[in-house]
This record gives sequence, structure tokens and C-alpha cells, in this order.
Amino acid sequence: MKSRSQAKVRTRLGRKIYAVDLFCGAGGLTHGLAKAGIDVRLGVDIDPICEYPYTANNNSKFLLKSVEELEANELGRYYTKNGIKLLAGCAPCQTFSTYNHKATESDKRWWLLLQFSRLVDEISPDLVTMENVPRLIEQNVFDEFVASLKENGYAVSYQIVNCAEYGVPQQRNRLVLLASKLGPISLLSSSEFGKKPKTVRKSIGALPPIKAGTSHSKDPLHQCSALSEINMRRIKASKPGGTWRDWPKGLVADCHKKASGKTYASVYGRMAWDDPAPTMTTQFFGFGNGRFGHPKQDRAISLREGAILQSFPPDYEFVPPGEQVCQKSIGRLIGNAVPVTLGEVIGASLLKHVSNATKRTIKMRAKRRA
Repeated sequence: MKSRSQAKVRTRLGRKIYAVDLFCGAGGLTHGLAKAGIDVRLGVDIDPICEYPYTANNNSKFLLKSVEELEANELGRYYTKNGIKLLAGCAPCQTFSTYNHKATESDKRWWLLLQFSRLVDEISPDLVTMENVPRLIEQNVFDEFVASLKENGYAVSYQIVNCAEYGVPQQRNRLVLLASKLGPISLLSSSEFGKKPKTVRKSIGALPPIKAGTSHSKDPLHQCSALSEINMRRIKASKPGGTWRDWPKGLVADCHKKASGKTYASVYGRMAWDDPAPTMTTQFFGFGNGRFGHPKQDRAISLREGAILQSFPPDYEFVPPGEQVCQKSIGRLIGNAVPVTLGEVIGASLLKHVSNATKRTIKMRAKRRA
């Protein structure tokens, strides 16, 4: 026998999806969901520098607040009575990243996923989605999150996807979870989504050239870090897709000459034009922080190029007009963002799921009347 809450859910099938985005950052997930056709009403984040890019580029309000202090009634008014409710979010992932070898359960970010779970319990949305780093799947806190969803009547699916297969111009593996009270749910396959893989050349090849340490006059975000004299010599010796092993011995850093440093080949390198970019980190604007050298120009990629490789539109605003751009702060926002195209994949998957659930309900009703 169907519960009263399940019956209410089914009466709303076919209606519009309304969403709240927790840990919204600069708005990558929100922008992607909106592109797919989901109405994201609110973004929540504890970082004040997120507010401008979030509200300037999205038709959504912003709430500056810790999710730990957030109460369900603060979110409830952003949902409509007859709409389908979606709670979305990406809890800070640095704690579980492969780049963080010192993370422990004493890091308060470790438990933010359980705050997400608490809000799911209190709000009881029809749909839930969560995006994070693959390593989260190995943690007990993720098992608790999934168990709680299932106990509350959600069908749950999750998988690790390579964003490059969905048209994000970047090799970025992410854990994507979908949960629904409407029935079984799954993420669209890359062939169902229908976007072809995208290369660095196709993504940023047409941007105007700039020199190391400068910015473009018409786009302050198209700026890049200065290079020291030795790093300028290093990047000039670097081949697209190559490593520091291609350099003359005199340019190789002392740390890489040691046995412990010889395996770290993915730093101080240029991207390859005809491949997707490497994973954008929060330090992508530094040549020595990864393979973040421009394929042709003697510089690290610019903030704008990093944003485009995260599949943000080329005109996405990150700072108010006339305000100085802080590379470290904006680089962190861009590197931490959910790629917009991945957000679009998630949104399209949810819309297809709701459409299929609607069709099933219509068929069931037709059979009852027959």
C-alpha cells in the first residue's frame, strides 16, 4: 500500500522542478541545472565572495550561512506547493581529495555531508543530488548518507564519471549521486546526453594571446601569473603534453632529482592542444602546480581559461565591474566549482526521470480506468 506522502508525490508528477543548491560556490551546479530547465531558487554558501558570481549569473537568491546553522524552514519557502522539490549540493571535497593526504575525521568538513543528510530528513525533498570527489565513496560518512536516504524511502544510484566523456574539456573524475522518491533513477550515459568530447584547442584556442603576468584589456579575468626567470626558461623548454623530464638537467628542480620526486611528472608541464585539460585544481593558475602551462604561449593558463575548462560560459562574471581580481580567491572559486556541463547532465537526468515517472503514472491510471 502506498503511503500518503508517496501519493502526494505522484500527484505532482509532470510539474516543474524547483531546487535549492547547498554549498553553491560560484554557481557551477546551479548554472548547469538551470541550463537543463530546473528552476534553482536559492544558493547557500559560507563564503561571501561567492555571492557576486552566484547572483550575477543566475536567476537565484544567495544566502550567506553555514549549512551547520541552516534550518529547514529557511529553505522551505523557496519551494512551491505543487512543484517537485530538489535539494542539491556538493559538500566541500578537499577533505576527501587524493591531494589531501592528512585529512582526518577531526576536520569539521568531514561531517558536512551529514548536515546535508539532516536537511534531507527535515525537508523531505522529492529529489536529491550530490556531487563530490571519488574518494568519498570509500568513507563511512558516505555509507551513512546513502543508508539514511534509503531509510527515508529514496531510490538511490551513484557512480564515478569522467566529465570529459560528457563534453567537459577536462579530465575530471567525480562521484555523482541521484536519489528519488518517484522510483528508480540513474544518470544519463554520455551517449544519451549527446555532447562530444571537447579539447583544449576547441575550448580556449580562440582567446586572445597575453603574456605572463599580464591581463587582457577587455576581460580582466583573462589574466595570468607572472613567471620567475627560471620558470620562464622551464616553460620555454616544455613540450605540450610533456613533463619536466624533457628539460635540460640544469632546469630540473632539486626536489625532482631525488628518488622521492621522480614520480611527480604531472607538474611544470604544458597542456596538449588536442586533448582535454588535466583536472582543474584551486591552484591551476600556477605553472608549477600541475600541467597548467598554456599549450603554445609561454605562461600558465589564465583565470578565464580555467573557468572555460570548467565549462563556465566565456562571459561568466566572477567580480563586479571595476573591482580588482584576486587570483588566489577567484582561482579557488573556479577550481572548486562543479563543472557547468556536469550540472547540466545531472539536471537533464532528473528531468528525464520525472518525465518517465509521469508516463508510468499515466499508464497505471489508464489501466485502472480500463
